[in-house]
Amino acid sequence: MPKLSMRAAAVTSALGLVAAGGALAAALPAQAATATTATPIKHVVVIFGENVSFDHYFATYPQAANTPGEKVQGTGTPASSFTAAPNTPKGINTLANANLLAPNNPNSVQPSRLTPSQAVTCDQDHEYQAEQKAYNGGLMDKFVENTSTDTCKAPMYSAPGLTMDYYDGNTVTGIWNYAQHFAMSDNSYSDTFGPSTPGALNLVSGQTHGVTSIDALTGQPTATPDSYSVKSPNAQGVGTVTEDPDPAFDDCSDNSRNGKPNALAKMSGKNVGDLLNEKNVSWGWFQGGFTPNGTKNIAGTDYAQCTTAHPNIVGASRVDYNPHHEPFQYYASTSNPHHLPPANDAEIGHNGQANHQYDLTDFAKVVDSDNMPAVSYLKAPNYQDGHAGYSDPIDEQKFVVEQINAIEKSKNWDSTAIVLAYDDSDGWYDHAATKVLNASNDPANDAAICTDAAKAGTPILGGYADRCGPGPRQPLLVISPYAKSNFVDHTVTQQSSILKFVEDNWGLGRLGDGSFDQIAGSLGNLFDFTHARRDGLILNPANGTVVQADYCAGNNGQHLGQGGSCQ
Repeated sequence: MPKLSMRAAAVTSALGLVAAGGALAAALPAQAATATTATPIKHVVVIFGENVSFDHYFATYPQAANTPGEKVQGTGTPASSFTAAPNTPKGINTLANANLLAPNNPNSVQPSRLTPSQAVTCDQDHEYQAEQKAYNGGLMDKFVENTSTDTCKAPMYSAPGLTMDYYDGNTVTGIWNYAQHFAMSDNSYSDTFGPSTPGALNLVSGQTHGVTSIDALTGQPTATPDSYSVKSPNAQGVGTVTEDPDPAFDDCSDNSRNGKPNALAKMSGKNVGDLLNEKNVSWGWFQGGFTPNGTKNIAGTDYAQCTTAHPNIVGASRVDYNPHHEPFQYYASTSNPHHLPPANDAEIGHNGQANHQYDLTDFAKVVDSDNMPAVSYLKAPNYQDGHAGYSDPIDEQKFVVEQINAIEKSKNWDSTAIVLAYDDSDGWYDHAATKVLNASNDPANDAAICTDAAKAGTPILGGYADRCGPGPRQPLLVISPYAKSNFVDHTVTQQSSILKFVEDNWGLGRLGDGSFDQIAGSLGNLFDFTHARRDGLILNPANGTVVQADYCAGNNGQHLGQGGSCQ
């Protein structure tokens, strides 16, 4: 029998696991599907997308161009039209309302509308320091010089100053329709500047400090801290994540599949999964491509391989699973190194051999059952996650709408809140900035927006460097029978506000150790817990248009007339 990978062996030791398979599931106490909650919400589902700034999707909301003859890239189908409801709120902080569309923008290239035929674009520069430099001390006028990637391989769309460009409701039709029917924020931000991994870690822990670089083949700390994995290391080699290193507790980490692996990243401390386990609340992370499709033997060790791939709308294939998008695999306590499946469907959401880490197909098995986890995180396969360069808004829309339709049609809709949020901005331009709440003064990594805040006395939580934020503004929507209707919230929130909502709803307490959960704003104003609407909104996954408004999941899908309500 091939030996376990060193990373898996370390996890097994840390968890005290002595068996695999069904025996493990039987040996551990089952967790409650639901528990006492502070609100009527018994199920939270976080759909966590990739690399979008608020202005990139909502620059002109709710006004779409509706240009005749436009076609969707890669499909040849006509673009969707969009007309806003008359009661759409005014005063939304969009690029248009700020009078920063062409020719009035202070950046060196003016913003331009991206058409549905330009859905697949170059990936922008979204490094920690590059995004700070784009802010130019808060003037928000150096994006072209610091984050714009203007050329890339066709059929990806290229243009000078591409970072400035934006979509409207003819491309991101589904998300605009959700905003019309439910609630969204125009004042929500990433916890820190930088790319995907920090955003994913902040979602589940509000913390990017505590990383150690690990040798991919031995499972031991590297002789010296790896400069890509660890910033500002202390004497023990522990520092902060600002890049996208792969997780140490994951056989499918890209760097375990080649002969010269780079360092992997191991996080210390707790995450929300640990808190949920302590309170016996069911939960799971569900990610596209998590199921392995084979193994690879390296130096006598078998590593699970996750190489299933799918093409995006222009036919470019991408491996589905992305290890650095899976935050729980950075922690020994919540990882599933070999990508073991749940022993049976009853284990999904509960303790067992999968350790709460699953393939997306497992969520489909429980969404319409009494075993739907109390807290679920959904991560699309790469080609559908919205990340510029290999995904796009059209493929993303199909994923998001299919997941939301399934939840709205399920028996659990009446007690569910879906949060649609993003891990980082990709470096796409956004005109809005909020006050820095956590400073950093690392001369190697921080620009003026962060160092000036430190000099002015803004706290550095935990004393940990390289966690400056909040960073760029991003979309955040709440889709729920308890969400306010066609409502825009102006409360300052950030990624860890989602963490805070979960903590407060199930009485989990705070994570401590400088976690952003202690400073994050509340999502509460997006909800009305005194008047349950109960209605849903069924959309067409292909184009985001409305199939059925006022959908009543608890009333056999009855379509209500004007002024009706779901009982």
